[in-house]
Amino acid sequence: MTSIAADAEAWIRRYEKSPDSALRLVCLPYAGGSASYFFPVAKALAPSIEVLAIQYPGRQDRHREPCIDDIGKLADAVVGALEGLDDKPLALFGHSMGATLSYEVALRLEKRKVMPVRLFVSGRRAPSRVREESVHQRDDAGVLAELRMLNGTNGEVLENEELLRMALPAIRGDYRAIESYRCEPGRRISCPITALTGDADPRASVDEVRDWEKHTTAEMDLTVLSGGHFFLNDHVPQVLKIISERLLPVTRS
Repeated sequence: MTSIAADAEAWIRRYEKSPDSALRLVCLPYAGGSASYFFPVAKALAPSIEVLAIQYPGRQDRHREPCIDDIGKLADAVVGALEGLDDKPLALFGHSMGATLSYEVALRLEKRKVMPVRLFVSGRRAPSRVREESVHQRDDAGVLAELRMLNGTNGEVLENEELLRMALPAIRGDYRAIESYRCEPGRRISCPITALTGDADPRASVDEVRDWEKHTTAEMDLTVLSGGHFFLNDHVPQVLKIISERLLPVTRS
C-alpha cells in the first residue's frame, strides 16, 4: 500500500460506497466529533452523492494517534488524504470547527487547481469574526461544562469516566486548534458558500455567520434554523434537502 493510499484509509470513511455518484461530499466534524456523525448523511445522499467523512486522529479507531491541534496542519493532512480523488466534482461540508477547517481545505485545494463546487458551513461564525475563547485551557470539569452547554455530546459519554478519559485529550486538542486559529486577511475561495446556523447558537450569531460572504468571490446564501449549536440534529431532513438542491445542477450534469 502506498503512503497516499494509507493516508486516505486512515482519514476517510466511506459508509455508503457510491462508485457511480456524480460527485463527492467531504464532511468534516466538529471539535471532539468523529466521522460517524455523518453516517446518516452518507446513507441519505447515496447513490448520487458519495460522502467522504473525515476521521481526525486521536479518537475512536485512531485514539492511539496524537491529535493535531493546529487548523493549518489539520487542513494540510486532509488535503493530502484527498489526493487523487479529483476524478469527479467535490464539495465540502463542515460543522463548527469543521466549517473553519473546510474553508482552509478549500483554499488549499484551489491552490492545487482542484476547484470545489460548493462549500457548506454550519454552526460557525466567519473566519474573520474572532472571539477570544479559552475552553482548551480549562480543567476537565470546565471542558465538560462547555460540552453540556452546547448539548451535542451523548449524555452517556459525559457520565462514563472511562470514555471521558479517552475522549478528553482529543476534545481539548480540537478546542486548542480552533481557538488559536486566525485566518489570513484577504483570502477568498472562488466557489459559492452555503451557510447554515441556529437562531440560538451561543457560539455563532446570525450576523457573525452572515460574514462568510466576505470569504468568497462567488455568491453566499444563508439559512437560519431554530435551535442552538447542534441545530442540525433537529433539522436533518431540511439540511439534506438544502444540500441536495444546491448540488443538483452538478449531479444532473
